[in-house]
Formats: sequence, C-alpha cells, structure tokens
Amino acid sequence: MSELQNPIEDYVSYALAAAHRAVNRSLVARLKKHGVQIEAWRIMEILDTGRRLTMGELAQIALINPPALSKLVDRMVSNGFVHRQSAQNDHRQVNLLITALGQKRMIQIRAEIQDQDDQILQQLGDEQTKKLLDILGGLS
Repeated sequence: MSELQNPIEDYVSYALAAAHRAVNRSLVARLKKHGVQIEAWRIMEILDTGRRLTMGELAQIALINPPALSKLVDRMVSNGFVHRQSAQNDHRQVNLLITALGQKRMIQIRAEIQDQDDQILQQLGDEQTKKLLDILGGLS
C-alpha cells in the first residue's frame, strides 16, 4: 500500500499557521517564566517606545480585538505594568502608558524575545531572515 500524502501541507496558509504555532508555543513557555502573556508583551513593547496611543490604535498595532484588549489591560493595570491616562487632545479617549514596573519587566522579557529571534536567525541566516521579514511584511 502506498503512503498517502496529506495535501494540507502543500498550502502556504498551512505552512504559515504551523510556523506561527511553533514560534507561539516557544514564546508562551519563555514568557510564562515572567508571568506575562504574549499579548501583554506586545502591548508593553509598543508602549515602551513612549508613543501615546488610544486603545483602538493599540489594539490594531498589537493584533488584539478591542474587547479582549480591554480585559487584558484591566489585568495589566492590576499587576502594575501599565496605567491609563486621559488623552491630552480628547478627554473622552484614554491613553495607556507603561509604568516603571512594566519597563523593568520589559528588560527581562526582551532577553527572552531576543534569544528566540537569535535562534530563528541561526536557523535561517541573515539573508533568509531579511527575505522572510520582507515577504511577511508584504502580506500584512
């Protein structure tokens, strides 16, 4: 009897999903040591640039649905990683800012994220990594 091939593996969408799952799994394990979810890392990484973003802008950049973002931000505020502040231009809007504790946690987390990226870079090499980033950037 011949071995049947699984046609799903021939789809680019499947390959992207499988790669995402592998990277995501590794990140979850790394960040769990610091008591932080991947989405919380993304939020703190974005906020650590000093940009003042509305919740809607942050949701879009962090790849999180607005209702889920609100719940996550509530937990992050309780943990002391971020705080809310009324937007300067429109007091109906809220900006989210990273706290000193959040910045301290980011220093620890960045080492994990950088190690993850270094492992991928070692696998692919500089040229392939740049190509991959260019290709993926073109898809989003």
